[in-house]
Amino acid sequence: MLSVSAVHAAPHPDRLFPADPGARAVAQRLHRAVRNERIVSPHGHVDARLLADDEPFSDPAGLLITPDHYVTRLLHANRIPLDRLGVGRGELSEPQARAVWRSVCANWEVFRGTPVRYWFDVELAEIFGITERPSAHNADALYDRIADRLRQPDYRPRRLYERFGIDVLATTDDPCDDLSAHARLAADPAWTGRVVPTFRPDRYLEPASPGWDRSVDRLAAVSDVDTGDYDGYIEALEKRRGYFTAHGATATDHSHEDVNTHPLGAAEARRIYRAARAGSVTAAEAVAFRRHMLFEMARMSTEDGLVMMLHPAVRRNHHGPTAATFGPDTGHDLPLRVEFTDGLRPLLENFGTHPNLNLVLFTLDETTYSRDIAPLAGFYPTVFAGAPWWFLDAPDAIHRFHGAVTETAGYRKLAGFVDDTRAFCSIPARHDMARRLDAAALAHLVAEHRLGEDEAVVIAGELVREQPRRVFKL
Repeated sequence: MLSVSAVHAAPHPDRLFPADPGARAVAQRLHRAVRNERIVSPHGHVDARLLADDEPFSDPAGLLITPDHYVTRLLHANRIPLDRLGVGRGELSEPQARAVWRSVCANWEVFRGTPVRYWFDVELAEIFGITERPSAHNADALYDRIADRLRQPDYRPRRLYERFGIDVLATTDDPCDDLSAHARLAADPAWTGRVVPTFRPDRYLEPASPGWDRSVDRLAAVSDVDTGDYDGYIEALEKRRGYFTAHGATATDHSHEDVNTHPLGAAEARRIYRAARAGSVTAAEAVAFRRHMLFEMARMSTEDGLVMMLHPAVRRNHHGPTAATFGPDTGHDLPLRVEFTDGLRPLLENFGTHPNLNLVLFTLDETTYSRDIAPLAGFYPTVFAGAPWWFLDAPDAIHRFHGAVTETAGYRKLAGFVDDTRAFCSIPARHDMARRLDAAALAHLVAEHRLGEDEAVVIAGELVREQPRRVFKL
């Protein structure tokens, strides 16, 4: 009987392609046409300091496990505590990192059938040359092999960036960030890549959120604008957007519980802002102000040209005790139902045909693909369908996305793939997964004689090359 430690799990060359031989052959040809194209990553959460500092990665767990809540949440769901996985503990000692790695390998079955398993298999094989399936039996041996690689110059962040074939990488940044890491990269003659910041103003638009008043004070300090009144607050936000644009930003990103964009009258906006600064704003007023500010963000985008991404309808920090112990982004942000058609109508009635606005809509609520997003993208020239995100960033969900959106809006209204990841080494695996799934979806249309293969080759290339650059103004 074959021992677990001897099982090999090299990714199959035809993974994610159709089972039908004829359609599979078409998908193979389509994938070959795009597999070596450089990666355009217009939305993600890799820290620019990683590349600016270019320090060796500390250990396999710190690289592949602890920063990736896709990984840790599944283990936590199977009764492995987050502290055993190094979450919230900062840099780990070697024994601690090894213990985290052992926990993951000993529970490898948790990932069966998930995209996390798929990404892991590809990362381990194609980056580290490991095709042996992790288990409790081989955990230490695999740890040592990866740790040895991480000590080599070819495994430092910049060399991996080059090896991954990344053309441009967008980060996600606080409006008050000085963007010094981006500036260091831009000024470094040894650096040939492109890393651009993204303006993420959520905490400054939510008067009911803890620390909002302090955040607005900080906004005043970094912008050198008095935010004591509403007009100064607006000026400070506009000034910071300009600062980001000067440092290469092409987009903003917004993630609120809904996408309602009903504007307030000027007098009402000023009144609620005064109440918020005085600490007397009501919950209803705070929501109305945030919705007004989402409208204002679109207005600003028509003036400065920044692309507007919406990643709505997430209940952040669903489990209060985990948030209190480990902080945000630790795996317990959960999806909510959302509605786009009426919520976005004020924004789109005012700016939906504006030549400077690109609005990219993401969702965690699949019911909105065919009901809201595809019809909106199928009329408004400003609206694009964002790729499946987070819980939907999975093979079957991506197939459903293709079927729900392209029949109504067409392929030209897709924004291209976003990896949305903090896990640097998963970027090439995620993008190749998307390319394979695009090839499979297009092969299905070719096999049914609904599309010529020559056209499918063009679409596959556009989804990887032209559309992300065009939609995100890269």
